[in-house]
Amino acid sequence: MQRRRFLGLTAAGAATAALAPALSACGSEASGATTLKLVAADYGDKPGNSSKKYWDALAREFHEKNSKIKIDVEVYSWNEVDKKVADMVAAGKAPDLAQIGAYADFAAAGKLYSAEQLLTVPTQADLIASIAKAGEVNRVQYGLPFVASTRLLFCNKTLFAQAGIAKPPESWDELKAAATKLQNVKGVKMPFGLPLGPEEAPAETMLWMLGGGGGYTDHNGAYTIDSKENVQTFDWLREELVGKGLTGSGDPARTNRQDVFDAFCRGEVGMLHGHPTLMQQATAKGVKYMTAPLPGAKGKAKSTMGVADWMMAFKQNGNREQIGLFLDFVYSTKNVLDFTGQYDLLPVTSSASDQMLGDDKHKDLRQFLEQLENATFYPADKTSWARVSKDLKEKIGAVVKKGGDPASVLSEIKRDADSQEIAAR
Repeated sequence: MQRRRFLGLTAAGAATAALAPALSACGSEASGATTLKLVAADYGDKPGNSSKKYWDALAREFHEKNSKIKIDVEVYSWNEVDKKVADMVAAGKAPDLAQIGAYADFAAAGKLYSAEQLLTVPTQADLIASIAKAGEVNRVQYGLPFVASTRLLFCNKTLFAQAGIAKPPESWDELKAAATKLQNVKGVKMPFGLPLGPEEAPAETMLWMLGGGGGYTDHNGAYTIDSKENVQTFDWLREELVGKGLTGSGDPARTNRQDVFDAFCRGEVGMLHGHPTLMQQATAKGVKYMTAPLPGAKGKAKSTMGVADWMMAFKQNGNREQIGLFLDFVYSTKNVLDFTGQYDLLPVTSSASDQMLGDDKHKDLRQFLEQLENATFYPADKTSWARVSKDLKEKIGAVVKKGGDPASVLSEIKRDADSQEIAAR
């Protein structure tokens, strides 16, 4: 995604958005035409493939078919888009539509239309049920999944050959052994890339938790951030990977996802967790790679992380009918495939997913699609998640440093998460 990556609202922005009064704004013009404001995230990694091009073309095509509705699009990087939207809402100038990383705070504050109020029955039914459910707050869907992604282990085939490694590791012991061999290969700066910096910390954290048999929540949705399994996971990371220099000389707490992706594409990283977009970036740089399911503490991880980025519609400007018409257009099979195919992401509609699976042009994505059914998603339905995500970005990197205390830090994050949940009731 990512990607997304796939980021959440800052706690300050989300809280301000939730408390701000809904001031009136005008989305209609004197001519009777309506202009819808859309703020979206940029999935490109350079100006030439910016998402702005996709949205501008889509807006023109939609306007040609619906002459009384214009779409005004603003696209921002993932580092700033969530805060931009939160600030707009706090200032009483909410966009009609936002395609960003978190929706629950806005839904809890009563600022969003529900999916049922916006989409036609065929469009709503076409959303993949398991992903759409992650967009619910109190069993009402407010977050519309826009794209999805799963994660796999990426390995540099050339470096593996030079290190004498025959296949991708399936357990943490095998991962450590492979990283130790890669450490001795010329040009390898990171045997394993570990981005626990602010861009990717919640995702990287979750991947390791899942590999260790833990996670953010239990089956009932209660936070389990400081579980024994999670503490053991970060103890292992600190002692066996970071402490032995197997993540390179840099500080994982200051290392962002795109930095590691870029280094992988320069041939400097042996292994890392990656989402589908990395395939495109690595291929463009001539890097030969292979992918595999995530290694776990004792063998292959039972689950990988699934990420969904969200579309949401704000009620402030009252353009429900026009927004719904545009969203039905956005979620048409052709348009979903146009976007996901451009960025090697996974579609969130059954029709587009079925078509992608049957098209050899997208055969490299099948392995990610196959992981989607059993993927574990962020607890994005919790209004506390934005705060938890922020805490993780600020604190989790410290636990893998020498002398880091995973039990203490994870307990602190868990207490804050629980207090946020209580306050939201």
